[in-house]
Amino acid sequence: MTRKRNDSHSTEFGLWLRKQKRIDSKLGYSAINLDYIWRNYKTGEWLLIEEKRYMSNLTFPQKQTFKFIDMVAKSNPKYKGFFLIQFQNTNPDDGEIFINGKQSTVEDLFDLLIFKEQTNEH
Repeated sequence: MTRKRNDSHSTEFGLWLRKQKRIDSKLGYSAINLDYIWRNYKTGEWLLIEEKRYMSNLTFPQKQTFKFIDMVAKSNPKYKGFFLIQFQNTNPDDGEIFINGKQSTVEDLFDLLIFKEQTNEH
């Protein structure tokens, strides 16, 4: 059965989708929200970011979908990878930062955002 949202961060369309029996998740349908497509329009470099607060983890459908998108995107030489950024609390200023499961600093985060050489091991 399609899971109800556990927060208030949806749109009316998103709420409507979740109520439709014809496209229920038990039939294989899922809608995955990707938080950021991060891009430098001058260099063409880009990456994907999923942000999680309070050290939340990816759901199983997110893992499947992001792995698929990452695989397809790798054919683009300007694509720099998919990154899971987890915050101990809500942002870099109020707790620890983890990038792809590795404890990181604000400088590590900036290195990611400016496309300094990254190892995407996620």
